[in-house]
Amino acid sequence: MPGNDWINSYLEAILDAGPAIDASKSSLLLRERGSFSPTRYFVEEVITGFDETDLYKTWVRAAAMRSPQERNTRLENMCWRIWNLARKKKQIEGEEALRMSKHRLERERGRKDVTADMSEDLSEGEKGDVVSDLSAHGDSTRGRIPRISSVDAMEAWTNQLKERRLYIVLISIHGLIRGENMELGRDSDTGGQVKYVVELARALGSMPGVYRVDLLTRQISAPDVDWSYGEPTEMLSPRNSENFIHEIGESGGAYIIRIPFGPKDKYIPKELLWPHIQEFVDGALVHIMQMSKVLGEQICGRQPVWPVVIHGHYADAGDSAALLSGALNVPMLFTGHSLGRDKLEQLLKQGRQTREEINATYKIMRRIEAEELALDASEIVITSTRQEIEQQWQLYDGFDVIVERKLRARIKRGVSCHGRYMPRMVIIPPGMEFNHIIVHDGDMDGEVEGNEDNSASPDPPIWSEIMRFFTNPRKPMILALARPDPKKNITTLVKAFGECRPLRELANLTLIMGNRDAIDEMLSTNAVVLTSALKLIDKYDLYGQVAYPKHHKQSEVPDIYRLAAKTKGVFINPAFIEPFGLTLIEAAAYGLPIVATKNGGPVDIHRVLDNGLLVDPHDQQAIADALYKLVSDKQLWARCRQNGLKNIHLFSWPEHCKTYLSRLATFRARHPQWKRSKDGFENSESDSPGDSLRDIQDISLNLKLSLNGEKAEDNGTLESEEGSVNENSKLERLVSKLSKSVIRTNHKDTSSENSSKLPLLRRRKQIFVIAVDSVTHADLLEIIKSVFEAAYKDGMSSSVGFLLSTSLTISEIHSILTSGGIPATDFDAFICNSGSDLYYSLSNSDEILSSSELPFAIDEDYHSQIEYRWGGEGLRKTLVRWAASIVEKKGESEEQIVIEDEQRSSTFCHAFQVKNPALVPPVKELRKLMRIQALHCHVLYSHDGTKLHVIPVLASRSQALRYLYVRWGTELSNMVVFVGESGDTDYEGLLGGVHKTIILRGASNLAPSQLHAARSYPLRDAVAFDSPNVVQTEGCSTNDIQLALSQLGALKE
Repeated sequence: MPGNDWINSYLEAILDAGPAIDASKSSLLLRERGSFSPTRYFVEEVITGFDETDLYKTWVRAAAMRSPQERNTRLENMCWRIWNLARKKKQIEGEEALRMSKHRLERERGRKDVTADMSEDLSEGEKGDVVSDLSAHGDSTRGRIPRISSVDAMEAWTNQLKERRLYIVLISIHGLIRGENMELGRDSDTGGQVKYVVELARALGSMPGVYRVDLLTRQISAPDVDWSYGEPTEMLSPRNSENFIHEIGESGGAYIIRIPFGPKDKYIPKELLWPHIQEFVDGALVHIMQMSKVLGEQICGRQPVWPVVIHGHYADAGDSAALLSGALNVPMLFTGHSLGRDKLEQLLKQGRQTREEINATYKIMRRIEAEELALDASEIVITSTRQEIEQQWQLYDGFDVIVERKLRARIKRGVSCHGRYMPRMVIIPPGMEFNHIIVHDGDMDGEVEGNEDNSASPDPPIWSEIMRFFTNPRKPMILALARPDPKKNITTLVKAFGECRPLRELANLTLIMGNRDAIDEMLSTNAVVLTSALKLIDKYDLYGQVAYPKHHKQSEVPDIYRLAAKTKGVFINPAFIEPFGLTLIEAAAYGLPIVATKNGGPVDIHRVLDNGLLVDPHDQQAIADALYKLVSDKQLWARCRQNGLKNIHLFSWPEHCKTYLSRLATFRARHPQWKRSKDGFENSESDSPGDSLRDIQDISLNLKLSLNGEKAEDNGTLESEEGSVNENSKLERLVSKLSKSVIRTNHKDTSSENSSKLPLLRRRKQIFVIAVDSVTHADLLEIIKSVFEAAYKDGMSSSVGFLLSTSLTISEIHSILTSGGIPATDFDAFICNSGSDLYYSLSNSDEILSSSELPFAIDEDYHSQIEYRWGGEGLRKTLVRWAASIVEKKGESEEQIVIEDEQRSSTFCHAFQVKNPALVPPVKELRKLMRIQALHCHVLYSHDGTKLHVIPVLASRSQALRYLYVRWGTELSNMVVFVGESGDTDYEGLLGGVHKTIILRGASNLAPSQLHAARSYPLRDAVAFDSPNVVQTEGCSTNDIQLALSQLGALKE
């Protein structure tokens, strides 16, 4: 329609607008060059920060229309679309503001509760909410760790640690991982993390004191990927084999171990791997158990060599590492790489998608819960920068810098934390390999137009590709290397260069913005940034002064750095926020001073290297001034260059590994230990599943319970923590100490043990696990009888063991079995109290001293596995206080809804009765409340919501099955788990893994309650219902069960 041409100016402004504008700088931009721009104002006030990816292409198509009327109609429609998108953005922003306000209130309330419970006088280190230095919530790598820098000291350390014994397990699940010719950038899952974990494994495997490093990942045998990703094992050879003077043992060194899980012939993105995590955990557990035994036979007198640590990388591997850490009772490390809550916050700020839409695409809630679990289980969380701690991890329920500071101060004073704990945040920057980098003094001569004196070494091709842009290629080069993403702030850099005449006269600008063929074929957001940069080059007439090559190879990046250094140039990273800044370290390694954003990782890098200037990325003038200062002041340039070259070794892989191993030495040693009545704690050959074991009564499983079920006294546990590493101690002593704590040689002869005393579980070819929740007692008995009959009909009774897994207590189980006429000895074991207790049947009636005793023996070794970070009495008091706050108003009176159930509670299970499930918060809210108060536990509601159990964080019914494999060697793949159509809130853990699952459909299963349905993420994000290991029956009859067993191949002898 006529008159709609005004829309053009608004759309032009939209396309030219950069990312969100800092409020403090907006007035400058609104009055750009002294004139007020209403279109700019419209964009900044209404559409600021909104990034609609296809607006650019739509605008191009509309502008190309020949008919003015049709063009104006399309442009008008675009404006209405923008208006609707902006309105949606404002609505999402309002909802998130309310959510964040509620979260802040919950955190403040949690801090007050923590302080109130810790009644002792606060020390100076605990007072106040201001974190004044990094040591309060994260440990830096400078000045606190003794370093071994000299050649003589390294040789001495090496000689003392010739017997390498440490076994380290790294986990990185997603992406395509191999040791050589990494396909970095092939997809979003195969990026910097892949290179990081491979180089970390390689570097650790080369360190004295480390015998073996396993990097566990996914085995992929798909037609669309290279065959090498399907190889089960790949050895990582050291980069500098000539310096690797230690002889690698038979199974020593670093390896990539590929575990098969998920779709067998399909490469899938990380968002689709979540339902298969349990399968990976089971496969990884089998590998670690086998390798521990193999290493023990080779280097430790047949004693298992347990991993000194399990290190998860990214959320999916963090979830896996937490489960493996719990199953093996070994310490865990976690590195987030990128964090789900931070990504969710950034996506919500864009305003394009609601929280639900984001979750559907990225499975973000499942990822966040995995990261919270990693916080629950980790001894240490490794970060790259202070910004990651203060701005990203601070978003999580399980970490708070103020509470962590208070707890740390109390631990150092030896004062009780009342069951509270938070992981230590340690800053260890990623390592780099610098041995291939040679910086020549000749790099400073400024001669860049050819190499006439040495024709045997011609200039790299990329040099001429860049220099062809310049009128005077001898001028110092300002180098920016970043993809054309709005967050990288390229347009502000071009403006700063274009508007500073002295800088333009003194230097050239090189923009390496990825690779492209045609702008129209780029991603819309990248195309907008690149187009804006090109327009600015034209606006300021920067032709002959700015280079922007279309292509470069990854192998040419070092040559680009060398060219900039040769011209006495400067490297700049002007990003609005830079999580780490690896390019800054690379540039410093080639002798380039830096100008970098003051937001994020560059602050920490600059503190170590002291080789440049930090600037406010929103301040265009500050960027120009810093660049001009470095380029014009030759003494400053030379000093920054020298500082960078002198200190760059602090970011090398050997330095990273020294700090890494020093941190491991501060751990309290944890590994599987079995208590024995005669010789106490020890690791022996019989600890391995492949070896003989003592009789169940010879392993202190002789605790008899009376029918009164008196609760054992709970003294609580206070997690002690090693102090900081002594400044005068040497790293070799730390690693030696760690090595000794993990491997304890014992030469006791166990060959004379009586094989007839083996526990029955060891003799079973298959284990049938009945884990049907919230059915009536009569229905449970019918299901048990049907499962028994299905096994008996096929003649499998002698080779099949039976296990009952439930939220009931052992007394309740005994009562139910007795009422149904089922002997307790028909079961080999019982997982009770939602996975917090494990009992075995006593087959010898003579061992029961009186009729008041139950015929069961408790496994105390299982308790030693799950007690990690158990809050004990401090947790119980917090839960009782919370329960008292849940009331139902009846007129003028109030009735408490949640009541402590002391009779059903045990040492590792706090039980509560719920009178009205509709009035209590869902499990995710209670778990959140506990985490905010630094209490790490596993919260479960029963299927109908009338029972609440709080047990150790790494205890569960599924983890108990893994313990049986670790303890007795009962193969997980030979287990069949029977569940209902729904169950308790730990239901999902019983459905995944390498075991087989039969879902019993029928009227005996109660409908799930709202408490069960209100999980953080959909069940399909955690369970692979299409797995061949999962089948559903039509009913609960014997024939139905037999048919299901036949489909699973479980009826074979």
